[in-house]
Order: sequence, then C-alpha cells, then structure tokens
Amino acid sequence: MSADIRISRGLDINLKGQAKKEVSQAVRSNTYAICPDDFHGVIPKVLAKLGTEVEAGSPLFYSKSNESIKFCSPVSGEVVDIVRGAKRKILAFKILADKEIRYKDFGSLNVGTSNSEQIKAYLLEAGCWPFIKQRPYDIVANPEQTPKSIFISGYNSAPLSSDLDYVLGGKQAELQAAVTALSKLTSGKVHVSFNSSSSPFAGLDHVQKHSLSGPHPIGNVSTQISQVDPINKGEIVWTVSAQDLVVIGNLILTGKYQPTRKIAVAGSSVKSPKYYEVTLGAEVSTFVYDAGLNSDNVRLINGNVLTGTTVAADGYLSATADTFTAIPEGDDYEFFGWNKPVFNKISYSRALTFSWLFPKKEYDLDTNTNGEHRAFVVTGNYEEVFPLDIYPMQLLKAFVYQDLDEMEKLGAYEIAPEDFALTEFVCVSKQNHQDIVRKGLDLMHKEIG
Repeated sequence: MSADIRISRGLDINLKGQAKKEVSQAVRSNTYAICPDDFHGVIPKVLAKLGTEVEAGSPLFYSKSNESIKFCSPVSGEVVDIVRGAKRKILAFKILADKEIRYKDFGSLNVGTSNSEQIKAYLLEAGCWPFIKQRPYDIVANPEQTPKSIFISGYNSAPLSSDLDYVLGGKQAELQAAVTALSKLTSGKVHVSFNSSSSPFAGLDHVQKHSLSGPHPIGNVSTQISQVDPINKGEIVWTVSAQDLVVIGNLILTGKYQPTRKIAVAGSSVKSPKYYEVTLGAEVSTFVYDAGLNSDNVRLINGNVLTGTTVAADGYLSATADTFTAIPEGDDYEFFGWNKPVFNKISYSRALTFSWLFPKKEYDLDTNTNGEHRAFVVTGNYEEVFPLDIYPMQLLKAFVYQDLDEMEKLGAYEIAPEDFALTEFVCVSKQNHQDIVRKGLDLMHKEIG
C-alpha cells in the first residue's frame, strides 16, 4: 500500500547535458582516496599508518567521538599517503591499489535470524555504518540511539542527477536485504519513496512505500520526512541514500565490502554524458577524460550543481556522490548585464527575463552568480521554492545571529543544508545559504547535542 507525497512549491531547473542511459566501465584507478570531510562532523583517528597493507574492507580510521564507527578502504593495496592540511588536519587517505583486489571476508549475515545489536555490530565492523545519517544535524548516525523511523529516497529530482530507476535495475535482492536489516534497527517503519511504478523499490517488503510527485526538491529526504513523520525536539530519524543501500545489501549477501556504484557524468561541458561504474574514491581522471570535456575552463563538481563540491581534475570521487557534473566556469562578465533582457538564463524573477515562458527549455548555465553578495532582501521568493512548513528567511537569520532558541522554534531539527539549495539559487542577495545552515546546525549540535 503506498501513500502519495505531493508538493507544488519548488523549482525544476532544466540543464543541458543529461547523462544518456548507457554504462561504461571507468578506467581502473591507480590510487584511491577516502576523505574524512565527506562525512561531516567526523574527526578521524588513524588506524592504518603509512606503508600499511590493507584489504578492501580494512579500517583506515575511526571516529574520535565513537571508536566503533570505522571507515574502511574501498580497495586492497598500500596506504601510500596521509594528506594533511592546516593544523595537521587529515584531508585524505590514499591507497595504491593492487592489480587484483583482495576482500576482507566478513561472512554473510542472516538478517531473518539476527537481532538489532548483531546487525549494528556487523555494519560497524564492515565500515558500512557511515552510510547511515541522522536528522537532526545531518551527520553520521549514532549507533547507540534508536530512530523513530528510517527514510530512503528512491528518486533524484536535482538537475542532471542520476536516474535511480536505471542505475538500481537488477539490484532488488541487495535492496531487500538492506531494508530488511534496517527495519530491525528502528522502533518505527522504513519509508521508501519513488516516482515510478517501475522503480526497483516498488516490489520491496518490510517497508512503507510512498509515491512522489512535484518539482524539485521532492527527491530530498527532508521533504519526504516533513510530509510523513516530522521531527520534533528529542526525536531522531535516520536516512540512507539509495546507492549506499546497495552496498549494505551486497555486504549482507556476500560478506564483502564493495563500495561501487554507477554515477552519472553529466553537464553541458561533457562531450559524451553517460553513466560510469566506479569505486568510491577513484581518480576523477579515470572517467572524466573518457567522457571528454568541451573546454579547459570548466568547473568539475562532485555531486549535482546545486549541492556538490568543487574538485580538481587530479582529485578523487567523493564517497557521497552518485553524480559528477561539469559545467562552464563563470569567470566572464557581461557589460550592463543587469540592464538588458535575458533570454539564455533561468531566472525566478520575471523582470526582463523570459525563462518562465519556456518551462521545458534546456539551458547551458555557468557558475557565475550574476551579482555580488549583499544583505538579505525580502522578496518572498524563498517561500515559493521551499516546500517545508518552515519560514526559511527567518530561520536563516536565526542561524546568522546564532539564536539557539529561535533555531529550535523555527524548525532547524528537520532540515539539512541541501534543503536550502533552491533558496540560494533564487536569492537576489547572493547569500551562501547552505554554508549558513551547515554552521548553524554544527553550533546546535555542539551546544544542545
């Protein structure tokens, strides 16, 4: 039995360069890197020192706040570098991969006969626990707590993001094993949401199903939580991304930690946008140069254009990305661009802009913000693209002046930085909303816990 989740407030951004539904095998990467910053809030403590020989599934580091949360190597090989930044902060662990990958054997798990403590211990030992995140604060889940429910979004609504119905085809066994295990970790239900009857999630058992309809951010898990099981003070909800669910399911069935996924390499700067099967932490060059770039002056993004992070051409695939985007760098400026009609850009405003007349047109946008940072201007645009029952402007201001009581009252427990990507996109003040939200949530976690 499914329940509908529908929203009308939001914004679909149609961009050129959608990935074609064909899969190529990425060139085998020589080195792989796991970056602790991909798991927000984690302070790493080293387990695998320089020169250590590791198997796929061997722990590289653990979380300082909870030693049981381990982060494992995606491949076998030698730890050849531990990259450090300012104040000796660990930025990445680099592994020189073996030609033939060796896997640490954790043994398959019978989820039917296992209890919650056994499942937790198994996921913690095998390095799959960091894939489980919690609300509030959008951080790695605390295994010592029990969530009131678990949410999984089976639909990506962000621009140019991967089509989960396509990439998860044939993975029903892994998905079922994972959700059955997760169902034993919550006192409530496991909620899965999708927008197509052909979705791999449609035939799963032990879950509460929801059908989705509406513009972006309908695919964001916060939107779904707010409609189904809102979070109040003192309550916890866990979330797992769809492709991470496959990694968990594969571990349960085979006993091997194999963090591979199909990523969409997309964007108007990509010559041949399509899907690549890669292992987490692989070198960006192993798939970007096969897809081809139209120019040298491009922005490479780990993730989608709204919430992703910039990465260099010699960088590595993020542990949380299922999309890789390349768009033109916006380092050129138009003379009197603010004072003439605009036909080739998307704008939520109708002042001298005409994108609202062509809702299906695909645009080739660059990274230019088309304006400078200034104080918040009250326009009402935020509320028109923000579907949660929250006042976004007031909450952003509470984050800026660090009023913890206001943050609580205005609904900060329900949100994550990605929920403010659209308000940031339509913001005439060019404020960095996601950064404001991230810093505010970190403050709440530190002061309130």
